[in-house]
Amino acid sequence: MTAPLDVSGLATEAHPEAALAGMGRVIQGRSLGQIAWLRLRRDRVAMAGAAVIILLTLVAIFAPFIVKVLGHPPNEFHQDLIDPTLQTPKGRFGGISGHFLFGLEPLNGRDLFSRVLSGAWISLLIATLATMLSMVIGTVAGVVAGYFGGWVDALVSRTMDVFLAFPLLVFSIALVGVVPDHAFGLSGNGLRIALLILIIGFFSWPYIGRIIRGQTLSLREREFVDAARGLGARGPYIIFRELLPNLMAPILVYSTLLIPTNILFEAALSFLGVGVGPPTPTWGGMLSEAVRWYTVAPNFVIFPGLAIFVTVLAFNLFGDGLRDALDPRGR
Repeated sequence: MTAPLDVSGLATEAHPEAALAGMGRVIQGRSLGQIAWLRLRRDRVAMAGAAVIILLTLVAIFAPFIVKVLGHPPNEFHQDLIDPTLQTPKGRFGGISGHFLFGLEPLNGRDLFSRVLSGAWISLLIATLATMLSMVIGTVAGVVAGYFGGWVDALVSRTMDVFLAFPLLVFSIALVGVVPDHAFGLSGNGLRIALLILIIGFFSWPYIGRIIRGQTLSLREREFVDAARGLGARGPYIIFRELLPNLMAPILVYSTLLIPTNILFEAALSFLGVGVGPPTPTWGGMLSEAVRWYTVAPNFVIFPGLAIFVTVLAFNLFGDGLRDALDPRGR
């Protein structure tokens, strides 16, 4: 049997005043938003993607002012800088110089730098508005189907299956081709842009709708929803005050991942000649024109393609980082 340890000479009584004096600062609680922001801020790759997105947005907004300072009007011809025999820009590297930062387009000599910048706002505008439209429709349909269940869930789910099985690209080409030049009070490229937003946004909602439906099926069985029902809350109150706040994380994450998909889809339609019509510059339309010139003027392909690549990559990196930051099981 061991003797008891005598700690009378070692232990001292801790006074409350001394404990309070030793505390450097008062510990404050953090909300879920603050925790997510701290996680996102530590992700350098995601923050780099966010910085590129902000830069691209500013470039798209202030493109006319940037073009006035560093370039030329996007539809201005410079035939004197085109070789009359080869129909390619004079000089090396496709006519790249201090006056033409990205060089010139073959055949007509338009400033490639100005056209890439001017095409940014169209791609971002169509992709952003189409994503917002699909998010609204998909969120409403997914929440209603997941919460009410039964025949409502069956009807909405089968509608999603029909939209997902629909040949969207073929339908887009056919619809854009048959719409007249004047419709719904719009004409020209304004009508084309509105039509692209409607087609891309309306036919993309089932993707977010399925995700929101699955999340709603899980949330409707949680304790806070049962407590709201026990207090007499009805369906609309539970949907808007209990479910939607808990669905903001997947909605935000999927929206950042859907925007680059819509950018690529708009570029594909413009590449196929059913997007925004010329001479308005778009990244996809420029690539479509550059196909026959890539061997003699590679800059005509590189810069529009690089703009699409950087934009899509930035949104994907930021979306991945945002998903990790908003994951409640993340460390």
